[in-house]
Amino acid sequence: MKKLFLALALMFSLTIQADDVMTKTADGTYIVNTTTLAQDVEGYAGPTPVEVHIKNNKIVKVVPLKSQDGPKYVAKVKKQMLPKYENMNVKKGKVEEVDAVTGATFTSKAMQENIRRAVEYYKKHK
Repeated sequence: MKKLFLALALMFSLTIQADDVMTKTADGTYIVNTTTLAQDVEGYAGPTPVEVHIKNNKIVKVVPLKSQDGPKYVAKVKKQMLPKYENMNVKKGKVEEVDAVTGATFTSKAMQENIRRAVEYYKKHK
């Protein structure tokens, strides 16, 4: 029981809670969760939230979160579009335009808007 408590305490100490949208990990990575930030941004079947991981003003990765869009479309976007954001500089607070994925256009465009809002939030609140 003591080991479990210590493990949980260590896990929680690695992430410093900034607010309900953005957290900062011990290594300096900011994680912006767009679940509440972009509730109005919908893909094909509803909201398409993501987590955008940013370190040293560069996007480290983008992780799609649970959505109502079909898993096939989300997987397509995850494979073909999201890696294009890796190492993208967000120093000026803007995100470069990345092409949407054919066959998953609604999901792609919704995730693009989520990423744009995450970067905007990061720049204002870091």
